[in-house]
Order: sequence, then structure tokens, then C-alpha cells
Amino acid sequence: MRATFLRLLPALALHSFGSAAETPVAPAAKGPIDPERAAQQAWYAALPAAPKPELTKHGLVAEELRRWKARGANQGVAVDAKYFYGIGNFVVGKYDKVTGARVAEWVGLKGGVTTHLNAGIIQDGLLVLAHSNYPQLPMASSIEYFDPATVQPIKSVSLGVRHGELNWAEKKDGFWWACFAHYTTDKTSPENDSRATLIGKFDEHWNVLESWLFPAQVIATWGKMSCSGGAWGDDGLLYTTGHDNKELYVLRLPKMGVTLEYVTTIEVPFEGQSFAWDRGDKRVMYAINRASAEVVVVRVPEVPKPLLQR
Repeated sequence: MRATFLRLLPALALHSFGSAAETPVAPAAKGPIDPERAAQQAWYAALPAAPKPELTKHGLVAEELRRWKARGANQGVAVDAKYFYGIGNFVVGKYDKVTGARVAEWVGLKGGVTTHLNAGIIQDGLLVLAHSNYPQLPMASSIEYFDPATVQPIKSVSLGVRHGELNWAEKKDGFWWACFAHYTTDKTSPENDSRATLIGKFDEHWNVLESWLFPAQVIATWGKMSCSGGAWGDDGLLYTTGHDNKELYVLRLPKMGVTLEYVTTIEVPFEGQSFAWDRGDKRVMYAINRASAEVVVVRVPEVPKPLLQR
């Protein structure tokens, strides 16, 4: 009898008092409106917002001058007064700028110590190449120095494991400026994606002094890839490329914050990848057309003066 009574207790309770869901809840009492707080909220809501990041274009198109076949050159190109240098993962070819003839070549080993040569520049009389161990993990990078006369390696500086992989580097005003890339694929650090790609300013010993992220509208053009090339222009702006799009993205250092400032986009007849300015010929750039294994020479239009002003 007692057991039967205990089984009936929950039902009796619901019959007498109703379920918890049916119990009416008294609305919370509203306090008096604070006029000062309301005025603050209205003021904050009325503040101007930053414009939405957009890839604005201003009709700027690079003029193609010529193009040359360059065996194995699928990553980048360097250039000096008489020659250009086509760069592949483990290949460096030297070509005459007038005839396009190959005059020298260095070829490493598949699966050897040079796995992913990227951008190159002629600096202080040497051919300086950015190198990484892509697609291996952890990401590690080095600077490889070649004698441009013989196209033979003469020195290597290991940068070790870094935040991202080195895609390009340039020395300017006594500092190294370099891009360390991440990707939105499994070929990157698990905790990062393309948005973690950065531009860094380094001292002679590769200690980072400052670094900046890329603008959202530029990152959106990369897809799952990253920034492939970059170099400072004679106008003080930073010119960069992605991996596939036929576009140059023009940026500059910001007055405030951690993100590079977007300036404009220039249409070009080559597919992203690394490039190099011909410093002896105004606004002339050498770049890679990966699909056709060609070096493409273009003249880049000047950025209009209104865009140079902040």
C-alpha cells in the first residue's frame, strides 16, 4: 500500500499544482530609463563606420612588352642590367634580356635540400633567393645566395622554423622586408590559414621588428593560397601578387593598426606568382606565367597621384 502511494505522489503533485512549464512567471520589473545612458547609446550608434573592404579598381592595366620561354621557371624571376633569371622549385636559369637565349643554368635534385625556391632579386651583386620547405611541416625557410655570373650557390642563411613560409624577401633602407605565407589547406600549420600571412620588417639578423597582415579584400582573391610575390615600387608603395589571378595588388604601410592599407589593383598579363622590378628601366617588371612556363615583361602604369594621398 505504501509503495502504491509513493508511485502516485508525482501525479498528485502535478494535478494539484501544475507542471513547471505551466507555472506563470511574473515579468521583470523595468527600472526607470537612464537618460544619460540612452544618450550615450544613441551617440555611439550614430558614429561613422569604416567602409566595407572592397577590391576597387581604377582602370590601371600593365602593357605587355615581350615574353620568353624559361625552362623550369614556375615560381619567380630576377633581373639585372643584362640578364633575367627564371626560378623553379630547384632550378635557376640565366637568360639574355635581348635575345631570350639561355646562357647558364643550375639544377638541384628532386627531393633534395632545395624544395621550393620562390622569389629572387639581384642585391649587392648577388642573386638572392627566398626558399622554404613547402609543403613540409613544420614550416622552415632560408635565404639562398647565388653567384649571378655562374648561377652557382655560394651561401645559405637558414631562418629556421618561422611563423609561415618565406615566399619573397627584399632588402630596403637597411632592413629586410619579407612575406611569410600561410595557406587554407592541409599544407600549412593546423592552427592557421591564409589570413595569417604577414609582411615583416626585420633587422640584419632577421629579428622581427614589425609585422602587418593583409587587407581582407586582397586575402579574398587568394582562394586557398597566399601572397606569392612582392616588392617595393619607386613610388614608395608595396606591389604584391597572389597565386593565380592576373592582378597586382598595391598596398602601403598603415598610419595605425596592424593591417596593410589597400590602394588599388592593376591588371597584368601573368598569373600571380613572384616577380621582380627591372630597376634600370622605369616601371618595367619581369614576372612568371606559370601555365605557359614563360617570363613576361610588362610596363606597369603609375598609380594616379590622388591615390598616393591618404
